[in-house]
Amino acid sequence: KLFFTDYGNAAKVERCDMDGMNRTWIVDSKIEQPTALALDLINKYVYWVDIYLDSVEVVDYQGRRRHTVIKSRQIRHLCGLAVFENYLYTVNSDNLSILQINRYNGTDVQALARLENAKEIRVYQKRTQTAVRSHACEVDPYGMPGGCSHICLLSSNYKARTCRCRTGFILGSDGRLCK
Repeated sequence: KLFFTDYGNAAKVERCDMDGMNRTWIVDSKIEQPTALALDLINKYVYWVDIYLDSVEVVDYQGRRRHTVIKSRQIRHLCGLAVFENYLYTVNSDNLSILQINRYNGTDVQALARLENAKEIRVYQKRTQTAVRSHACEVDPYGMPGGCSHICLLSSNYKARTCRCRTGFILGSDGRLCK
């Protein structure tokens, strides 16, 4: 799945399949300007920062079990969000500090460091990487991902795929080759 935020006409957090199909709103109320988003891949939770409401909230992948992690002026102007173990990590764009927040109760807000021009944050650690199983976009014997001549996108599950073409090409009637 692909998760993303939008605060155009109606603010929301959404999800869709990797090929853009099955687009679903998972949060569309009591939300104003969702900017940063992070996933807890193990427990299947979506965390987001709402910079208008000065809050960090969480919901499960289906849009249920929503609650506020923290709502405070102490966390104004956050950009970027990452989850690792018991904490959320984010960047305060006012003073460029990296903040650590307890993701279960919003306590333990600590400034860890300052970085010039920081706008995003990521945690790279072996335990945050999910195991890869065989999938529909694996390279075939001819070197084509999922049998697609240009782009292979996973669809509703890891066994289904959709082929797409680069700009200037159109997908042939076979649904695999671009012309």
